[in-house]
Amino acid sequence: MYGRERRQSGELDTAALRAGLTPAQLNALGTLEHFGWTLRFVRRPMFRDPIPVLFHRDGKRFVVLEADGTLNEAPDIKIRD
Repeated sequence: MYGRERRQSGELDTAALRAGLTPAQLNALGTLEHFGWTLRFVRRPMFRDPIPVLFHRDGKRFVVLEADGTLNEAPDIKIRD
């Protein structure tokens, strides 16, 4: 029981991450994924819009996808190692 993977599939995780994103964010996300970016996580602060964080395939660069679909390449969030 303790050694089992809790997640059922990557598709469920992807759908859960995309839930609540604006149409502009979803559109931009599709384009960015085509160029090697991956939606890794979405911060969901209380009483605020979700903050999707995407990483480049090299794993070193990350961006925040704003509600209007634009990229914030210098977000004020800290990523733990």
